[in-house]
Amino acid sequence: MKPLIKKHETLTMDLTPIIDVVFLLLIFFIVASEFKKNETILNLTLPNSSSVQKVEETKALVIEISEKKLAFKAKELDFNELAQKLSAIKKTTALTIKIDQDVKYKKIVKLLDILNNLQLNNILLITKK
Repeated sequence: MKPLIKKHETLTMDLTPIIDVVFLLLIFFIVASEFKKNETILNLTLPNSSSVQKVEETKALVIEISEKKLAFKAKELDFNELAQKLSAIKKTTALTIKIDQDVKYKKIVKLLDILNNLQLNNILLITKK
């Protein structure tokens, strides 16, 4: 009598359902997430303007000024640090300036002096629409 030889069948796991679930989760998170529109760190109340000119969204660098804070590229800093950071950029770089309506005129003049000393003249002042 011959001994019975059992054939072992290799078991493989079907990965198709797992891949389907992963793609469904990926699609869900892409649809449900909010993408950052612009780089702002300060909560500003922009002043109104009667002479609004629509400007296309650019890749300009953003400077924000509130009553007590100053931010550049969504990072808080002081005027000396801002001057150092701005000295490293090209003269033709576009700068977007967002100024809170309650900011004292003295801070605005200080910022404009820094920009003038560095010969950065390509600026946009943003107001409410």
